[in-house]
Amino acid sequence: MRLEEFFTEEAGRIRFTREQASHFAKRVAGDFNPIHDPDAKRFCVPGDLLFAVVLTLSGLQQRMRFRFSGMVDDADELMIETTSADARSLVDGDGKTYLDVECAGERCDDAEATRALICEYVSFSGKTFPHILVPLMKEQGVMINPARPLIIYESMEIDLATCDLSDPRLELSDTELEVNGRRGTARLSFRVLSSGDEVGQGAKRFALGGLQPWDQAKMDAVVEEYNERKARYAESA
Repeated sequence: MRLEEFFTEEAGRIRFTREQASHFAKRVAGDFNPIHDPDAKRFCVPGDLLFAVVLTLSGLQQRMRFRFSGMVDDADELMIETTSADARSLVDGDGKTYLDVECAGERCDDAEATRALICEYVSFSGKTFPHILVPLMKEQGVMINPARPLIIYESMEIDLATCDLSDPRLELSDTELEVNGRRGTARLSFRVLSSGDEVGQGAKRFALGGLQPWDQAKMDAVVEEYNERKARYAESA
């Protein structure tokens, strides 16, 4: 993956076209959420692309936490602002923050290892729906609203014992969905492997809104439509 294909950066200013963001979602993350389509009315840049760009431009450290706070579209021009030795933010020209990053520990200077970890995490994260989330919702007896699905990427964290990474891989270690009425909070925990040995762990958190009682037929239709979108893209690629 050449991440530079999916954003432009000039004099510290970062921009995304709709086509760049959409291709990243589909080609790299395997994410076919309609909100990332170039012609989507409520289009937004994938959170995993923001994560990947910040990590690429500002570097990987042993302990990092990413907190998302806004939706980015193709009109936004962003920059990485260093707020302290252990913190940075992705902000626009008006000072609005879209992503906060807290970091600590050793800096990882191997660009190829960092790139490999980014690719592995993005691929892992892109499998959230339907592979991980659908069974998790079924277990809790709830589902997103098929007419207005609301899934908000809230945060991601990673904790590495070492920055000496070789062939990094992620493995799902635990899943949790806490339901509170029509809202839910999900956590996907993972292990980080280097040449097959565990060297760290992390977690992705996201919020669900508009939850309703589980309906197998309705959810089957949602998944079928999602898979059809994926197949159509594969045919046109």
